[in-house]
Amino acid sequence: MITLDMKQTIFEVLSTIAPEVDPSDVDPSANLQEELDIDSIDFLNFMMGLHEKTGVDIPEKDYAKVATLNDCISYLSTRLV
Repeated sequence: MITLDMKQTIFEVLSTIAPEVDPSDVDPSANLQEELDIDSIDFLNFMMGLHEKTGVDIPEKDYAKVATLNDCISYLSTRLV
């Protein structure tokens, strides 16, 4: 999965949690929870949605590794080989 596809997948999942989010407004290096004003339950739903879309298991201990859009892309890229 190339980065553009991965970014699209991430935003597809995010749109189910925060439908008002405009992908072009998201700073790729900003903390997603803060940037999108989502709570921990929404973030958990985001992690589960990413798992469902990509098949990549993201354990709770790795949540800090997927805090930003760039982090998500990097994390998923290394596990979708």
